[in-house]
Amino acid sequence: MLSRVLTLLLLASTTLVGFSVEKPNVLFLICDDLNCDLACYGHPQVQSPNIDRLAARGVRFDRTYCQYPLCGPSRASFMTGMYPDQTLVHKNAVYIRERVPNVKTVAEMFRDNGYFATRIGKIFHYNVPKHIGSGGHDDPYSWNQTINPRGRDVEDEPLIFSLRKNSFGGTLSWLAADGADREQTDGIAADEAIRRLRHHSDKKDSFFMAVGLYRPHTPYVAPKKYFELYPPESIRLPGVPKGYLKTIPEPARRSINRKKEQLNLAPELARQAIQAYYASITFADAQLGRILDALEETGLARNTIVVFTSDHGYHMGEHGHWQKTTLFENAARVPFIIAGPGVEARGQVVHEPAEMVDFYPTLAELCGLTPPASISGKSLVPALLDPSASPRHYALTQYESGYSLASSRYRYTEWGENGTDGNEFYDHQNDPEELRNLAGDPAHQDLIKRLATELHQRIAAAQAAPKGVKQIRFEDTRPFR
Repeated sequence: MLSRVLTLLLLASTTLVGFSVEKPNVLFLICDDLNCDLACYGHPQVQSPNIDRLAARGVRFDRTYCQYPLCGPSRASFMTGMYPDQTLVHKNAVYIRERVPNVKTVAEMFRDNGYFATRIGKIFHYNVPKHIGSGGHDDPYSWNQTINPRGRDVEDEPLIFSLRKNSFGGTLSWLAADGADREQTDGIAADEAIRRLRHHSDKKDSFFMAVGLYRPHTPYVAPKKYFELYPPESIRLPGVPKGYLKTIPEPARRSINRKKEQLNLAPELARQAIQAYYASITFADAQLGRILDALEETGLARNTIVVFTSDHGYHMGEHGHWQKTTLFENAARVPFIIAGPGVEARGQVVHEPAEMVDFYPTLAELCGLTPPASISGKSLVPALLDPSASPRHYALTQYESGYSLASSRYRYTEWGENGTDGNEFYDHQNDPEELRNLAGDPAHQDLIKRLATELHQRIAAAQAAPKGVKQIRFEDTRPFR
């Protein structure tokens, strides 16, 4: 306990025994639509050397969960530290202040405390690729400066293959592109981030910099050299047991069957899609590596907290589904790594669950700032000092009429109020792919009842009005009452 107090005191922006202690900077790095298909998360094929080296010098959270597996609601949630039923954002294309006009975002908190807050690329929701190069559905109150990169991937749209012609953002689509990394939007974003890091190094001011890469969001566009790393014949396709759809509730079936053109893909086409997704991950990793190199070269790594994550997970054929918007592990789980000052358990892994709403209070505590009373997340700082001291044992995710609770071993999901439209229960120790719904198994009923009680308590807390924040309901945005 004494060690933790001393660490936080040293991080605070104050004067101790006659000398000034720098405030830590924050570099927030986020990919779009990235699941845990990374080498440091145990994937046998995907190459992610730069994310891996960040994990080696920081703490990797093995089971971090988004609060809503869709870009707009998830980003509104972690940027405010509030649950989707508190932000009232349950769909894309919503400006956060349409729902909660006086909210204080995490970037705004830093800005109000003397940090220079910069956004590069996608942090709040953007339609991809339509809004690349624009402000999208950004929150301008959060930033001192915003930069909207736009690369040749936008100009190359006529060359992109798509399952639905001229439809890219919500449809499987990809391109092995000509040209160099730095011609792509994410390559330009990395250039801009490097330029800003050098500026802050020269100026010696405090900063909160958020860099949002667009890959591996569809269309999966990356230079050809990254596609060559993943020959289609080397890619394993996930399978689905015969009769599987009959074992899950109707709302769960709808969540994986809603895009008809993406059902029952021919194996050759499926392998090409996965190849393109993997290529986009490794391309994004390379851009992150350039940013991390600049952080080291400028000397800023010594006093900069680095966060790496994604906005939600992603299916690549698991459960017969492609892309996001389910309450399975594939869509709910995200990578999360944090490194830098205040992170003492370097190279270690936290196995207990964490939530994306926890990012806000964690960064506030590491930097000695006081977050607003509106936030619902929990600080993860204890786990950064001792990975066994995680403040959570369950993580909550919702989608449409469903709510799901994940522990380090189990997932329990209810559809409809109190499970009126069905429930699911999975044992990850024996069924990591969540293909055997044990909700009706008599042997597990006592545990399911306990999890149901915990889930209902968590739903009630996640729907509580946030303190000090005005909510505007244009309609009843909650899926049910």
